[in-house]
Amino acid sequence: MKIAIYGLRASLEQKSLFEEFFNRIDLKNIEVFIYTRFGEELKSVFALPVEKYKTFDTNIELPDSLDFFFTFGGDGTILSAATVIQDRGYKVIGVNTGRLGFLATINSESLFEALDEILNGEYIISSRSLIAVHSDEVEIDFPFALNEITVTRRETTSMITVEAWINGEYLNNYWGDGLIVSTPTGSTGYSLSCGGPIVHPGNQVFIVTAIAPHNLNIRPYIISDDNELDLKIDTREDSYFLSLDSRNIALPSHVKLHLKKADFKINIVVPTYMTYLITLRDKMFWGSDKRNR
Repeated sequence: MKIAIYGLRASLEQKSLFEEFFNRIDLKNIEVFIYTRFGEELKSVFALPVEKYKTFDTNIELPDSLDFFFTFGGDGTILSAATVIQDRGYKVIGVNTGRLGFLATINSESLFEALDEILNGEYIISSRSLIAVHSDEVEIDFPFALNEITVTRRETTSMITVEAWINGEYLNNYWGDGLIVSTPTGSTGYSLSCGGPIVHPGNQVFIVTAIAPHNLNIRPYIISDDNELDLKIDTREDSYFLSLDSRNIALPSHVKLHLKKADFKINIVVPTYMTYLITLRDKMFWGSDKRNR
């Protein structure tokens, strides 16, 4: 068996967790590839002997036959890992050592129970769609997002206008702070904070949500993800921000964007005892009203 291990940060409080994890992996004679930056972090913080494992910086250095891609952190770590995994189709095991964890559903407390089951083939795959973005005028690095693609104004109080078309048909002019185009996975993120709906990840849709619209009749809009969107941005500034998950890019104000469903998915490993509704109840505290007891 071959696994990759990815993370961004580690703290002393996690020392026993990682020591136990690597001990168990070693006992199973699993071939391990560690993200170089994370390996340096583990060695610096815990003095773990990570030099005995192979390292990687890009997916080119990983085998096609990789069994699992472990991420340690929160949902942001998985969003970052997506830029490494890209279209390789690896099965991602998200271990939540962060905060909320809608994608990283395996808590550190239940890691080893879940680990034994997963390595024995007892798990479910939740395939998550992504949004791709293209422009004829500029080249965009890692032009895709697992959660959402967002267009926002830069450091100014002035509104921007986002003119949107769906399949070449005019949709609307959005006046305000910007516009979010989200996947179902991202429906519990920024879109939710701006009044967007929660959408089960099994649905094949995009959610179009305005950010602080200066128009009372603007509401979130759900469309099938086989549609394509074109966005034209008008701003008093020379540029605007394009955000792909947590990656911000400043683009000249004349640059137009074309959005569509990406031609690959990210495969999230889910323990058999975990469902999306359980995750919603745990993370959003649904059903926790004292009257339900």
